[in-house]
Order: sequence, then structure tokens, then C-alpha cells
Amino acid sequence: MDQLSIFDSTQDREQKVAVRHFTLFVDGASRHNPGPSGAGLCIVKDGDIVFERGFYLGTKTNNQAEYLAFLLGFFFIADYYQEGDRVRVITDSQLLAMQVLNKYKINNSALKPLHALAQRMVRLYDAHVGHVLRTENGRADKMANDGIDKKVSPPEAFIELLHSHGITLLL
Repeated sequence: MDQLSIFDSTQDREQKVAVRHFTLFVDGASRHNPGPSGAGLCIVKDGDIVFERGFYLGTKTNNQAEYLAFLLGFFFIADYYQEGDRVRVITDSQLLAMQVLNKYKINNSALKPLHALAQRMVRLYDAHVGHVLRTENGRADKMANDGIDKKVSPPEAFIELLHSHGITLLL
């Protein structure tokens, strides 16, 4: 933990105090599992919602949708994040949370490349991952279902990022 010192310049003290806290709520949804799926995101910065959106993911399993929502969240938080900020990711998928925390094995081969990229994002942002009940993740859940209903495609740059890691997103 950084401590302020009376010997730090005013600019140094302002930089140390200016840490921002992000909470990234993510949810994946799949109707008929596998079926039409969506990713929902809600990014909260220091208590205020700064981004909220849902995206259509094509035909996926629920677990694939959960991972893709997780990755989309990091894709969008990059627009706000500055070095030193704190990131906490909240999901209602116990499987996703436990796999990302390396507490559960990944048996599904389709999840392995998604897991590898998710782990990379967690390390890059030094993010903390937490699991909550579905009732505590309502905004992201709503966005995931909106993504399915409205068929909003993820940004092309996100699709290219996945492709660069050997992951194909067919819409």
C-alpha cells in the first residue's frame, strides 16, 4: 500500500490519491443452451455507471457467453482505465469465477482459449474476481438479454482481438 509523505510533492500526492475504483458487472445469457446468446456489461467507476450495454454473440452455450461477457468487459474498461486504478469484476456465474481463480478445472475444450485470455486480462489489470447471486447482478443480466433481443454485434476490434488469440466468434 502506498503511503503519503510530507516530503512528496503536491503532484506526487495527487497522483497517489487519484486511484479510481472500477466495478465491472458481467453476465452471459444463452436461450436454449446452446442457443441465441448475449453478453451484458455494466461498468461502474467510483460509484457511477459509466458504461452499460448488451451484445449479441450468436449461438453459444451459457458458459461461452459468460466468458465472452467477461472479455468484453475488459475490452471496454480499457477506455477508462489508467495505471494504478483498481478493478473488481462481478459475475453471477460461479463456474466462471472459480475457473478464472483456478479453483475449478476446465473440462470443455471450447472454454480453454477463452479462459487463457480471461486470465491474461485479470493479470493485466490486476483485477479481483467475485461471485454474487443472480439477483445482485440485475443490470448486467438485463443488458445480456437486451443484446440477444436487439442483436447488437460486438465491436469489430473485439472480434479481431479474439481472432488474434485463436478464438472465432461466429455471429
